[in-house]
Amino acid sequence: MIDYAAARHNMVDGQLRTNGIVDPEQLDAFLSVPRERFVPAALQGTAYVDRDLPLGNDRYLIEPLVLARLIQLAELRPGARVLYVGTGPGYDTAILTHLVGSVIALESDPSLAATARHLLRELDHSNASVIEGPLELGYAAGGPYDAILFGGAITVVPDAIVRQLAATGRMAAVIRAAGRVSQVTVMTRAGASLSRRPVFDAATHALPGFAPQPAFVF
Repeated sequence: MIDYAAARHNMVDGQLRTNGIVDPEQLDAFLSVPRERFVPAALQGTAYVDRDLPLGNDRYLIEPLVLARLIQLAELRPGARVLYVGTGPGYDTAILTHLVGSVIALESDPSLAATARHLLRELDHSNASVIEGPLELGYAAGGPYDAILFGGAITVVPDAIVRQLAATGRMAAVIRAAGRVSQVTVMTRAGASLSRRPVFDAATHALPGFAPQPAFVF
């Protein structure tokens, strides 16, 4: 029988604290949410390892440290309104509900969206709303957002999502570029565009829907 509470403590102490995640509220959030509930039954024994976990259909639950760094870089305030793009089964959103005022959890996969609704409701994360729709469009009806985060690596940030970020908001994502290692990156609005600051490398799996459009060739 696995002691999941002990595994959560080991994750926080061994993966997060040792890599600069020291905010008490953020650490408490990771200690409070049972990650094992959000992965397929066959993977529950590895729920707290430091790698992405496969969910099926080319989707992954990103590793705890990458999620923690994205949250850290977003500089979330207690009353913040957050858009989480690609919530999957809802674990990352559950963490965020402990730290902000409300979370819009966007998911394109109907099965994952249903799982997220069920688990967030069952675990009483009442300040989260799961919206089913294309990830690359964001959810303009709920914006503007104080922060936008992504549950997987992306190659481009669509203009539609940029416009949903508040003028003083922050965006955090793993950015993939051709021929380069993916990097956890923090972004802020600079008019209609984004300023970017890469922070560290991350081997995060990709979210669907964010590949750059092929250039037109004459």
